Amino acid sequence: MTQRTPRHAQPRQPVLQGGVEGNARLTSAIAVIIFVLLAVEGVTIVRIGNLLNPHVFIGVLLIPPVALKISSTAWRFYKYYTGSAEYRQKGPPPLLLRLLGPFVVVLTIVVFASGVGLVFLPVRYSSPLLLIHKASFVLWFGATAVHVLGHVTETAQLAPRDWLARSRRQVRGAAPRQWVLVSSLVLGVLCALLLTPYAYGWWTRV
Repeated sequence: MTQRTPRHAQPRQPVLQGGVEGNARLTSAIAVIIFVLLAVEGVTIVRIGNLLNPHVFIGVLLIPPVALKISSTAWRFYKYYTGSAEYRQKGPPPLLLRLLGPFVVVLTIVVFASGVGLVFLPVRYSSPLLLIHKASFVLWFGATAVHVLGHVTETAQLAPRDWLARSRRQVRGAAPRQWVLVSSLVLGVLCALLLTPYAYGWWTRV
């Protein structure tokens, strides 16, 4: 007669330290949120004159999540090139995406910095800043499209794992990663609520 292994004695799937897998989960989850917000931001561009306040609100809201994603990506870069065994084992992104990454980061900073400058700097700076904002956005859009397509499969697989009961406990640190992600959104909303009123009348000054 075959004996059944007691349920409590059955081997469990090992729980991994946060490390590279945790970083990948956080990066993917915040990437999905940024993608959704950018899609909404794109709608506001079509009628920027009437949708200026939503455009500025979403743009400011995006700053903390974008900063979080840059930080998590930079952490992977740092750990890989300083010889971390687990990051070395995972390996780097494809060469094209590695070469494209710094350009995406720089263009992202230029797009957001020029947008904030348009709202808050004196009127005399509006024309050159608007030119910089538009030109950097076009370049950023092309670079980001390639970046997104290059990571879309990995992102779709990893983004929900900290939020699903069957997978969130497989890697330590799910709750802290969730708090960091949600906190970046809350901070973004607070900043947007404080700063968006300053955008009133900006479009008519350009």
